[in-house]
Amino acid sequence: MVSNAAAAVSPEGGGGGARLEALAMDKVAEAADAVAAASTAGEVVRAIHAVAVLLFPVDSATVAGTVDEPFRSQITSVVSLTHDERESWRRAFYHGPAFPTMSKILLGNIALKWLRQICSSTRKEIYDSFFVRGPPTEVIQALVPALSQNEGSKEDHNIFCLNIERILVLCLIENKGVCQIVEEFTFSNKQDDGILNPEKSTFISRVAQLLASIPDKATTGAASALTSSSFFKSVVSQLLVRAEEAAIESSADKDGNEQGVLSPVFLFVGQVLSRISRRGSTGVLVAELIPMILNHLQRCVASDRKTIIPDMVKNVSQSRFWFNVVESLRDQHSIERLTEEMLRQLASQHISDEEAYWILWTLFNQSIMHMTVMRAMFIDKFLLWKTFPLCCLRWILHYAVFEFPPNSVMETQIQKTSNFIVTVQTLVSVWSKKEFVQSYSVEQQAYITAAIGLCLENMSKRELEMTKDVLNCILQGVTCRLESPIDLVRKMASAVALTFSKIVDPKNPLYLDDDCSENVDWEFGVLSPKRTKAPSHDVELGSKSKPCSRENRRHAGEKKAKAIRHDISDNRVKIVEIKSLDSDEMSGAATNLGEHCDEESMDIDASSDSSLEPYDLSDDDTDLQKNFTHLSDLAAALRKPDDLDGVSFQLLLRILQTKLLHNPDLSFFCLHKVERALSSAEKLVRASPDELRHNSGDLVQALVHVRCSDAATEGEEDSAEEKRQKALVALLVTNPFESLDVLTKLLYSSSVDISQRILVIDVMTEAARELAETKIINKQQWYGNLISDTSPSWLVPSDRGPLGASPWREVSEPGSLLSWSHRYEREVPSRSGQVKSGKSRKWGLRKAKDLQVEGSKNKFPLYAAAFMLPVMQGYDKRRHGVDLLNRDFVVLGKLIYMLGVCMKCMAMHPEASALAPALLDMIRSREVSQHAEAYVRRSVLFAVSCILIALHPSYVASTLIEGNQDISTGLEWIRTWALQIAEADPDTECTSMAMNCLRLHSEMVLQTSRSLESAEHSKAGTRALSSKLDNIIIPFANMM
Repeated sequence: MVSNAAAAVSPEGGGGGARLEALAMDKVAEAADAVAAASTAGEVVRAIHAVAVLLFPVDSATVAGTVDEPFRSQITSVVSLTHDERESWRRAFYHGPAFPTMSKILLGNIALKWLRQICSSTRKEIYDSFFVRGPPTEVIQALVPALSQNEGSKEDHNIFCLNIERILVLCLIENKGVCQIVEEFTFSNKQDDGILNPEKSTFISRVAQLLASIPDKATTGAASALTSSSFFKSVVSQLLVRAEEAAIESSADKDGNEQGVLSPVFLFVGQVLSRISRRGSTGVLVAELIPMILNHLQRCVASDRKTIIPDMVKNVSQSRFWFNVVESLRDQHSIERLTEEMLRQLASQHISDEEAYWILWTLFNQSIMHMTVMRAMFIDKFLLWKTFPLCCLRWILHYAVFEFPPNSVMETQIQKTSNFIVTVQTLVSVWSKKEFVQSYSVEQQAYITAAIGLCLENMSKRELEMTKDVLNCILQGVTCRLESPIDLVRKMASAVALTFSKIVDPKNPLYLDDDCSENVDWEFGVLSPKRTKAPSHDVELGSKSKPCSRENRRHAGEKKAKAIRHDISDNRVKIVEIKSLDSDEMSGAATNLGEHCDEESMDIDASSDSSLEPYDLSDDDTDLQKNFTHLSDLAAALRKPDDLDGVSFQLLLRILQTKLLHNPDLSFFCLHKVERALSSAEKLVRASPDELRHNSGDLVQALVHVRCSDAATEGEEDSAEEKRQKALVALLVTNPFESLDVLTKLLYSSSVDISQRILVIDVMTEAARELAETKIINKQQWYGNLISDTSPSWLVPSDRGPLGASPWREVSEPGSLLSWSHRYEREVPSRSGQVKSGKSRKWGLRKAKDLQVEGSKNKFPLYAAAFMLPVMQGYDKRRHGVDLLNRDFVVLGKLIYMLGVCMKCMAMHPEASALAPALLDMIRSREVSQHAEAYVRRSVLFAVSCILIALHPSYVASTLIEGNQDISTGLEWIRTWALQIAEADPDTECTSMAMNCLRLHSEMVLQTSRSLESAEHSKAGTRALSSKLDNIIIPFANMM
């Protein structure tokens, strides 16, 4: 049999390729028949050995030693072929129909029935060799599609798949099959004179597709080597190493066509890498790519040089491969994913700017010169649409825009390209638009702002003058950002303005913010490489509303305004204890309110040329220290600062005589009087004098209109603002209705500016919190017998009880000296092991209740309607100086926030159920809920969360039972709107708050459903309930 095989491949035997393929098929058919008729494992081994010995060297003695006679002698009698003869059979077997047929026999009948009975050494010698020693391209085409076949029973299918997966690990991982595939493609293209025809391209693509699909087709019980991360790591490593070696070999071959020889290799590399990237393993690919390219760059640096220049890289033979590897991908989506992941991994590894630049230059320089789409990827997508850490942004700008390495000695001498000027103009034109501030996330805004700043830092004044409309765009962008209530957005404006001013006039930098430093930090706290932003858990605009100067409020709202955050970890109102002073203490303190006037403020310039002796003014200093003891005087001092009645006539006369009237402002005395009035206002109001009701309105109006920035000394403006705000809060707390009547009218009045409107809202917010957190003094209980009786009454409980119990004593009803019932209590000892708190047992005619009076009381629900309803009317009307929906959106955001605080302050109270529909109607309007400014949307989300916290689930259940559609419709709107915000809002803080709203909503659904279930249990005894519960549908019950 073997001699016939040898004759078939010899020239004398007239053997040809087609004839040899036919003979190989005959041998496979003989083996198939023998396996099908086999009754023992020895017959199967002999049949496989007869085919294997034709293809590769086989240790027949070892194989024969594992079987019995007569199969042992049959195996040892086979004559081995020469190397050339085996190669002829091998080509005919693997590249013809014989191997696909033989693989089906090996993987099917033999694997399922006989493989477990064959010795491992024999299996390795004659079974595994068909796959391990065969061409990997043919082996992959036979093995990978077989994984999708469905074999009979589940047990057979598992055996079938596990065997294939074992062979794949042997061929591709342990035997370096990917390296063999690269070698095969390189060798085959040399034989074809470097011509890559369409048929070969299709074959290469199919092999790459099968190779990349192996982890997807592997079963759940497959070896760990076939998981995506492990398998692709091995594949990429083999692929890049062998392809780089192929490039070196090709460059060393002077006679060969380097481009033609490497074309199938680059095609295969590009196909495999793009498919790995498409399957979500770009991170694994980049993790293998970065160390290799870094090693290559280190080889490029000469021993006597510390920096890299382009010629160094070009002169290294391996560079040929790295210059073409990205271009070989041909899939732009995969290239973008690979580049983005590589930038992020380089940033996380803290690669230096120079190394990162040369990595980008090596991989992309050739493709960026020939492909417009590649340049657009860096300049358009990576600068305008993506967000990277700041270091990545520097690398992108240096490579694609500046076109020179960072820290280069030629950096200042290089003439900026037209590409640089066009990029700056594009960035600035986008940055200047108000729609960009409204519709882009804060991270994206910070990223583009940093890009503009880094570009400006590399521009000269002459280059800036050459750019078209850059100056106007920068001014527009700075202006619209200074109007934002978000502190980070205003910092962006300050940073760009400072950098721009250094170009125009380096000696006079423009600082728009006190926190600005000479060296701008372009990260803005959001562009760091390892940024981990935890979900926000605060519901406040800030810990406290801090007053700020009138000028800052007019131009940018509150300078210290912070982003609205959301904390809904507890459905209860979180109260901060505020101790209210006793009225007696207040009245006593009001008589000692004198404050010493600063002596330096009264110092009169003595450096005059006049020879007059200075007057002794110390005796008249008491006139300026006069105490305010009446609210009418306090209001007059605030309302009429130009009235000099409070100043001593003698003091005024002496000042006139010193001829100093023309130097200092005469209003100093008036303003000092205002300053003293602000210092006295809060304490005097909290003393609650009798005249408070009659003067509260005038005092509120005077405090709102007073000019704190003019009245306070330099550097004390914030202190004066804080005193004014505390005084207004005190007025609202001590006399709510009269004060609110004035404040709510002032809110939409044309006589106040935006800073005063913000002041009104802040004051109402703080007053609502304080009313909700009021502390009251515990009432003392009166102990003693109401009726003195020496004989025991039938009402007195028995003295029997545990040992150590005290005698019973009668307790009066709390809050009254006369009680219509008798209550008794006594002290009893705790039982052994008892940890429950409490020592007394109570006994009376009715059920005992807790006699302890609460130490705090929420007074706000009584005034909630007065706080909320007036300001919710007319907010959408445009008046003279009032435009909340557009220009004054900061006021609108703070107004909605204040309304949310009001809802939170009356959580679980009946008033919350009455006022919630009105607030829902307000914030449901499209102008409010879909407002362009993220600040307003955050406020709406906060208010929505407060509504969900404030409403009692039993109330929601009762409205559903009664058929009231207002609450159910509003709650359904909350769900749908919060889902839209969570999915599509560009502001990350809004999406986080929306998710918290959905969580609150789901909790309310759960509590409401429980209330409805309890109502269903009792509907049998309630006639009115039975007819309504049957048709109840909770519109938001399918949320989570």
